[in-house]
Amino acid sequence: MAHYLEIHPENPQHRLIQRAVEIIRGGGVIVYPTDSAYALACHLDDKNALDRIRQIRRLDEKHNFTLVCKDLTQVSNFSKINNEAFRLIKSLTPDAFTFILEATKEVPRRLQHPKKKTIGVCIPKNAIAQKLIEELGEPLMTTTLILPPDTDALTDPYDIRERLDDLVDLIIDAGEIEYQPTTIIDCTAGNCTIVRQGKGIAPTLD
Repeated sequence: MAHYLEIHPENPQHRLIQRAVEIIRGGGVIVYPTDSAYALACHLDDKNALDRIRQIRRLDEKHNFTLVCKDLTQVSNFSKINNEAFRLIKSLTPDAFTFILEATKEVPRRLQHPKKKTIGVCIPKNAIAQKLIEELGEPLMTTTLILPPDTDALTDPYDIRERLDDLVDLIIDAGEIEYQPTTIIDCTAGNCTIVRQGKGIAPTLD
């Protein structure tokens, strides 16, 4: 049975954030809120936890995972970022954007796209997500909480608890979150291109 923590979405209780991070560091799989949806997450170096997430979502090896980062410093540690991408990410974050970048050697190969060697990164505005990665001191390996055969993410913590109570180690309840996918911007081809227009409002990119 999963731990269940009600954390305030705007003023997260520090002791509950600490408890959540203890579970992550202990190899746990958690459900937590992001800018666009609830998501599954684990420590980026934990293969067993990642395998559990793959099983929960029935993901193959080609799935694109995302590293949720605190700031641009963390982004630059885990991805190769040129000047154009740096300026764009700085201007648009924190917010509901995912940027596709070439991964550095700091990213475990199992998290990278198997052929392109890329990784998604985002810097969230969500207060709980920010406090988690601040306390953890490194990015969270994340994927949106879309359960097969659904096409949208779960929005209600009570529904999440009903469906995942025996499959995850922690569910963070921050109230209902309407599913609005992030805007995806690919910055791997020398310039930045919008791949999917989502919640984040991006400028027109040439």
